[in-house]
Amino acid sequence: SLTVSSTKLIECSTNSFSPESVRLVGGAGLCSGRVEVKSNQSWASVCEADFDRQDAEVVCRDVGCGAPAALQGGLYGEGEGQTWDKEFQCKGKESLLLDCDTSDRENNTCLPGNAVGLTCSEPDDVRLVGGGSRCAGGVEWYYQGEWRIVGAEDWHVAAVVCRQLGCGSTDSELLGNTNRGFLVYCSGSESSLRECSRSYDLHPGLTVICSDLLVQPDIFLTDPMGGVFRGHQGPEMFRGYNFTITCSTQPQYPGGSFLLTFTGSNRTQTQPAVNHSAAFLFPAADDSHQGNYSCVYDNYVFSHNFSSESELLSLTITASPLPAFIIRHVVVLLILLTSIITSYLYYKVKTFTQTLQVI
Repeated sequence: SLTVSSTKLIECSTNSFSPESVRLVGGAGLCSGRVEVKSNQSWASVCEADFDRQDAEVVCRDVGCGAPAALQGGLYGEGEGQTWDKEFQCKGKESLLLDCDTSDRENNTCLPGNAVGLTCSEPDDVRLVGGGSRCAGGVEWYYQGEWRIVGAEDWHVAAVVCRQLGCGSTDSELLGNTNRGFLVYCSGSESSLRECSRSYDLHPGLTVICSDLLVQPDIFLTDPMGGVFRGHQGPEMFRGYNFTITCSTQPQYPGGSFLLTFTGSNRTQTQPAVNHSAAFLFPAADDSHQGNYSCVYDNYVFSHNFSSESELLSLTITASPLPAFIIRHVVVLLILLTSIITSYLYYKVKTFTQTLQVI
């Protein structure tokens, strides 16, 4: 301690760790590599004999990754610097490696090939909550065992969040009214928030809306007369048969509309989404219906227009083995015959029941 005056005393910490006290080096990303700890402004590798599963759990948590997946000496090569001269005594529940106790090593030598390598699982450590979609909402980061609200001072953090979640680019972002989130700094080029800097200064929570807000809609073909069958290039339809193309999407937001597009033609059809789907009826298939179709779902959400397009449906029109009008007559006759047989059987059963009652 250092005495400044007779009434004030300042105590200086003797902990040799810096706030960024541990890193994983030489792996494929931030969650794998050789364990190195920082002391006195230099990095030192850790000997496998001085490191166990509980220590690994704390290191993975400290660097913002998931649970330990692999722990092995020499897994990521040898360090170029010194070897850490302490042994960690972590209990496995600490948030930071600097929270763990240490003790002097029993053996001051570490044989080659024993620098400990660690692979942590990649966590789903970022999420957007409260926006009705995985691509919209308040930003939360799973850090040191809990979900924490994220604050930011510019749009770079929003860009990284959308990129990490696979939600396209940033459509809009806004800050809350109260300081609830810890501050994150990004340049905008990072692939995940784990590559950004962070501060424990409280800032307004960040809400992000990404461009890929709407899930991809589905498109499928049906017909009531059995005129469609699966060909080598996709569904094939007999000429003269009616068919329906249905567009549907998951129930994220109410309303919206579906646009059915036809590749190679300006012909489009639009219908409102009813129960998150729309059906487009074609009364008689001919060669002009052959081609690629897609569904585009449009919706006005969060004061912005969003759209999402389905995969292509490739439809081939082919000659029917029988004229369509003949098949229609056959279908009608079969329905009529079924009705007659059903009525006859019902009459016979009723008559037989009445006869038994008389007897």
